[in-house]
Amino acid sequence: MVISAQSIEVDYRFPAGVDPEKQAKVIAIGQTVGTWDARFAHREQAFQSFLAEVVATQRNDDGSSIATVRFPVANTEGDIASLLTMIFGKYSMAGAAKVMAVRLPETYGQHCRFGISGIRDRVQVHDRPLVMAIFKPALGLTAEDHAQILREVAIAGLDVIKDDEILGNLEVAPTLERLQACRREIDAVKANTGKELLYAVNVTGRAANLLDNARRLVAAGANALLLNVLTYGFSVLEALAIDPEVNVPIFMHPAFAGAMCGAPDHGLAYSVVLGTLASQAGADAVLYPAHYGNLPFAAQEEAAIRDALRSRNVFPVPSAGIHPGIVPKALADYGQDVILNAGTGIMDHPQGAGAGVQAFFEALQQATPGYPFDISQVSPSALRTALEKWGT
Repeated sequence: MVISAQSIEVDYRFPAGVDPEKQAKVIAIGQTVGTWDARFAHREQAFQSFLAEVVATQRNDDGSSIATVRFPVANTEGDIASLLTMIFGKYSMAGAAKVMAVRLPETYGQHCRFGISGIRDRVQVHDRPLVMAIFKPALGLTAEDHAQILREVAIAGLDVIKDDEILGNLEVAPTLERLQACRREIDAVKANTGKELLYAVNVTGRAANLLDNARRLVAAGANALLLNVLTYGFSVLEALAIDPEVNVPIFMHPAFAGAMCGAPDHGLAYSVVLGTLASQAGADAVLYPAHYGNLPFAAQEEAAIRDALRSRNVFPVPSAGIHPGIVPKALADYGQDVILNAGTGIMDHPQGAGAGVQAFFEALQQATPGYPFDISQVSPSALRTALEKWGT
């Protein structure tokens, strides 16, 4: 659907027993101008220009309903924070209602700087899904431990590795020390292979210094960043995505998304937060659960996130329980433009993390999209070992 450059459309779902027309009007008025009386009659025309309007309502078979409200773009500052304040700010505390879709003008917000095409250029891989790992264990490793792990997976040909999202600038392995130790290994492997592994370093800090922290990391050799966007805020992502000194891909982690999206009748749909808003705030790649992983997630939500991200050149990164056995399913769902992100599915391979990476590459070479592996037909290899451990 093409949205006017002057308007924003939002679909709200109300549970059975709620009058959708009435509640949609409450939103249209209360989240924009509010009410006025005869004292401000001379401002009538101005008020009308800022009012939202209810454009559609419908009842669903289960008794719930959907109402669509159209807001003027002029009510926002063109960013995600003012958008959320307008469409759901105070009303989010008014009772059962969930934002199911947000349709924004193509020009709203900002495009990513790298995305699918730019990340592929960085790792020099254009003809297959990318493979991504996560440092594990999440906490307790030293900077040199991280470097040793990175060396093993880089030699095996891994495309991307990231910090665990809960690993911040901690005394056991300060962020800059981790980066410096890992950067040496990245450079050493690149000198031999010509390929540079992307290391998405977790950028953290209070608002007053987070941007400076990111600039220092990039200046020290960081070639990608990881950001917990929902805990630090979309405004931080927007600032990083346009900062000329932060000229590296930004990977968005979905930490805290369940608190915003998990309730059936409150909050926002996962596809809105991790798809629409993420793609229009400047993320280059977005992590989220795969519906066949180890977190409860609906296939329909996953597909909606994937499509929203790809529509703006943002890399989808299904995660949480990914292992080589799911590669045929992932290929059927995603084709080539996907980053397969594995933690234990690489790091806990019985033959080591390097073999975990190799198992993914063997899976990509041997898989038939949509058809599970038959272990009996897989010759002894890193892939077979992985299938024997994690299944198909």
